Amino acid sequence: MGFATSLRNHFLIAMPGLKDPNFSRTVTYICEHTEQGAMGIVINRPMDIRLGMVLSQLDIASGDPGIGQRLVYIGGPVQPDRGFVLHSGGAQFDSTLSIAPEISITTSRDILEAIAEGRGPRRHLVALGYAGWGSGQLEEEMSANAWLSGPADEQIIFMTPVEARWQAAAGLLGVDLNLLSGDAGHA
Repeated sequence: MGFATSLRNHFLIAMPGLKDPNFSRTVTYICEHTEQGAMGIVINRPMDIRLGMVLSQLDIASGDPGIGQRLVYIGGPVQPDRGFVLHSGGAQFDSTLSIAPEISITTSRDILEAIAEGRGPRRHLVALGYAGWGSGQLEEEMSANAWLSGPADEQIIFMTPVEARWQAAAGLLGVDLNLLSGDAGHA
């Protein structure tokens, strides 16, 4: 299957039959999708660590204890030691890529310093690692019924409770994942 359409700024929603433990019941926000492959951040897999632990490891002080209690997410299985911050658009940092007018991604330390000081982006999601696909790999997985895709919604990324994001993302497409079989079939 050749490259047809970019899924940048789309959700990739795991179908119920996807059993890969890295992606079962996940929603991945696609940050980049070209003929060379795709990259995204899983937005509904919180880790057992909080932002305060990450800031502490980087020697970044925060005067607000609430900031330290924010969730950190497993962004995907690739480079789990690398940090990514999905955030509301407008703010620019040393390494910011605008994905859509309302959503950007930043990988530089200065965004974490801004968040710790209370001057960071209004909405943000901090993740360690990312999801990546080589050339044609995502298209093959989609043709094998592993994923649904649809336009992303910043409310789901930043405001919807974590446990509701999978269903909410599918709901944007009018799909109730509880009604889908976990078994894929081809005619």
